[in-house]
Amino acid sequence: MTGALIFDVDGVIADTEVLNAQASVLMFEQLYGTRVQPEDFRPFVGTGDERYVEGVAEKYGIQIDTLTAVQRRAENFFLLLKDQPLPAAPGIMALVTAARDAPELKLAIATSGNKDKQFPVIAGTGLKLEWFDVVVTGDDITRKKPHPEIYLVTAEKLDLPPEMCVVLEDAPAGVESAKSAGMHCIAVTSSVDAAQLAAADLVVDSLAEVTIDSVRKMLTGKSGGGENR
Repeated sequence: MTGALIFDVDGVIADTEVLNAQASVLMFEQLYGTRVQPEDFRPFVGTGDERYVEGVAEKYGIQIDTLTAVQRRAENFFLLLKDQPLPAAPGIMALVTAARDAPELKLAIATSGNKDKQFPVIAGTGLKLEWFDVVVTGDDITRKKPHPEIYLVTAEKLDLPPEMCVVLEDAPAGVESAKSAGMHCIAVTSSVDAAQLAAADLVVDSLAEVTIDSVRKMLTGKSGGGENR
């Protein structure tokens, strides 16, 4: 059996969602003189950098230049990051290390975010890109989550069928994307509550709860179901 463990970045590898919202709130003030709220961005977590800002702009009836907005948001993010270093998410390093030691498992990253923003975040956690067999970002696809394209592209690059992939996600859009692609999904409640992640095969509060044995059981159809909580 050969399978894969596929990691999202924001909210999975690192808890970036608070900083993402802060950077975006600041962007709307700087460029458009509009005060938006951090919670406005929650429905758009995991949908990609462009949709993240466009969704809130639509809510407030603001016409924005998406490219400029995304660039300013990224600039704000890295300025804020200097004062608020992002540690690796709890359990991520141990899980990646264990997966690397499992000869039947490949590793991948699949994020709707653009590489210019995500690669520094990944490096900041202590994870190395060369540990992953495949890395797919928003720059590599045309349709962002919840569309399944990113996970289908990742499976193709891994040379594996979707049903032999287990995705680690934190947002409803990401869970929908993974399940629509025909993959197994473990969701962590780092960004939203468990009820919003109920479509996942397993919901956990921390990646420290995820074991390689539980991943193997999913891939072999022995997980038993009913593991959401």
